[in-house]
Amino acid sequence: MTDATGHGARLTVDLGAVAENWRRLAAEAPGRACAAVVKADAYGCGSDAVVRALWTAGCRTFFVAHLGEAARVRDALPEAAIYVLNGLLPGAMPAYAALDLRPVLGSVQELSDWAAFGGGTRAAALHVDTGMNRLGLSVPDALALAGDPRIAAAGIDLMMSHLVSAELPGEPVNGRQIADFARVRAAFPGIPGSLANSSGVFLDGATHHDLLRPGYALFGGNPTPYRAANPMRPVVRLEATILQIRHVEAGAQAGYNGRWTAPAPRRLATLSLGYADGYPRAASGRGHALVAGILCPILGLVSMDLIILDVTEAPEAARGGVSTLIGDALDVDTVGQAAGTIGYEILTGLGSRYVRTYIGG
Repeated sequence: MTDATGHGARLTVDLGAVAENWRRLAAEAPGRACAAVVKADAYGCGSDAVVRALWTAGCRTFFVAHLGEAARVRDALPEAAIYVLNGLLPGAMPAYAALDLRPVLGSVQELSDWAAFGGGTRAAALHVDTGMNRLGLSVPDALALAGDPRIAAAGIDLMMSHLVSAELPGEPVNGRQIADFARVRAAFPGIPGSLANSSGVFLDGATHHDLLRPGYALFGGNPTPYRAANPMRPVVRLEATILQIRHVEAGAQAGYNGRWTAPAPRRLATLSLGYADGYPRAASGRGHALVAGILCPILGLVSMDLIILDVTEAPEAARGGVSTLIGDALDVDTVGQAAGTIGYEILTGLGSRYVRTYIGG
């Protein structure tokens, strides 16, 4: 499992699963449009391939975080509607206009700048903060803009907000955000709205509005952790080659600083993968890999390029064999939990050194 680089790890991305997940999400809100959030290199899966697969599936609207990400999507999709979530920096207007990009305006100043630039001949979204306190106009500031000529001058074609705790249906903040966003939308009749992120798609029909805005769920992350099963298909599979097998006696230590000590004679495997590849160091002594279907614990510290497994219970483990670090029983949410983080961080941290394979596209 190597190429000319000699790297012994492979990341497989199932583009067919990405497309199916988009269709599954769209089906939750018949009659509404469904966009795709493809920031952070399409959550580590590779923007170019992913956006083309989504376009083929029927997606026509895309969201990214930064102008550079938007330029990359524009290269792949000349006709797509592309919104840039992180706002409009001073002096950036010509760059947006040159690529026919749509800034998500998050302040009165941004709105004024875009309107003065002549944004009305193009499109933009207005971001209203209903509880995140991160980006966007406050609800009172947004309501104060009702009837303001800058709304038309800026070409506002979408009113949006972002849910704080959509993955937790019982959180009171959900109801407050739904109500506040409904108030804002009522003040701007005729402008489409977007509130539902991945989890919001499943939270409540009141979150659907005109445009769904899923991201994480497209790539196999679980948008409904309160349910028994993830409704999304897995997208990524991360495998690493076993470089070496060794036998150690009781009392032997492994890895940097000798963080692990063998309690008895054990059989160890060293994998061609480490934190330089985006596998979290925080999984040291907590994470697992699968070898021939057997769950094998990670020993000691994950190092930059290598990981040590205890494969004593996996007799089929051998030099040149394959271990699975994401896939099958180890989905991205499980891997994230073992590392004390979330699946989002696992996906977006996927490194560039892997042999990358795309299937299903």
